[in-house]
Amino acid sequence: MFWQAHHQPDFTQFLKVLQRDSRPAHLPSYEHVVSGEFIEAWMGTPWCALPMHNRDKWRTYVDFWMSMGFDCVPMEVLLDCPLPKKDTRRGAGSEERVVITSMEDFERYAWPSEAAPIDFAPFEMVSQMLPDGVKIVGGVGMGPYEWASTMLGTEGMAFALMDQAELVRAVFAKLGDLIVAADKVLAQMDSIGALRQGDDLGFRTSTFLSPDQLRELVFPTYRRMTDVAHAAGKPFVLHSCGQLEAVYDDLIDDCRIDAKHSFEEAILPVEQFKARWGDRVTPLGGLDVDMICRGSEDQIRAYTRRKIEQCFADGYWAIGTGNSLTDYMPIQNYRIVLEEARQVRA
Repeated sequence: MFWQAHHQPDFTQFLKVLQRDSRPAHLPSYEHVVSGEFIEAWMGTPWCALPMHNRDKWRTYVDFWMSMGFDCVPMEVLLDCPLPKKDTRRGAGSEERVVITSMEDFERYAWPSEAAPIDFAPFEMVSQMLPDGVKIVGGVGMGPYEWASTMLGTEGMAFALMDQAELVRAVFAKLGDLIVAADKVLAQMDSIGALRQGDDLGFRTSTFLSPDQLRELVFPTYRRMTDVAHAAGKPFVLHSCGQLEAVYDDLIDDCRIDAKHSFEEAILPVEQFKARWGDRVTPLGGLDVDMICRGSEDQIRAYTRRKIEQCFADGYWAIGTGNSLTDYMPIQNYRIVLEEARQVRA
């Protein structure tokens, strides 16, 4: 193991950040996803090749987050919706995994039942491995927009919105029902302390769908997900990339998310988001991946300290990258970030 954080995990401290009710005793950490290659580099052990239901795979996964001093284990499992194998060749585009082009395709598709929309076994295995004081922040892999744009294709959805609007509505409604059904099960697991959803809604200058289309097709599912979480007394975290300024009020006031993850410096630095919306929702992460990857030790330390000063003054922030732990991120550089975070106390 590359590095072991000297830290007693305590999910209640991260919960204070999400619920915004009192200042945590330490600065919690949060990441949405991590590449398998980063896990292998950090832990010094094979991970990617292990099958989904291998207990050693999940034991290593839990140990990975604990070794970095996290209070939670972030994880997600995809819907049990069959898709063509991803084409990794250069030039493969957004339409490579299309499975629905018509209402006939929709009706023939092998949708999972709402009784078993995902494989819950990984959550059950991880639940048995959690150290005292640790909870899972869990949910379904890919959100309603990402699933719909994959199954219909980005171009296919654009044409269908004009020519087959009822098909697009049916796909989003079905996906919403499946995701919410999974969340209802996850919300009742004692080992899960918060629900989460990743759903990249935009790019650098705009959302992929118009704000009105998001309000019709996507946000009703978000509201159902947050209702499920809140009914179980648990917060809800949304990860979404892109320029979302036009819909932040919708996400906060109507969808009622408790925390937002994914911030890109070129779009909206996390400290600017916090200044504008931080009295209503908790930002998570926001450290620039490029800085962590390519900065010198002195640069990374100074940058991290500056972000901490800008975002953790009120206690409602968790440190982490603006997107994810990538396969090309030097592990020694991320260690610097965590070292700076561990020096912060209430």
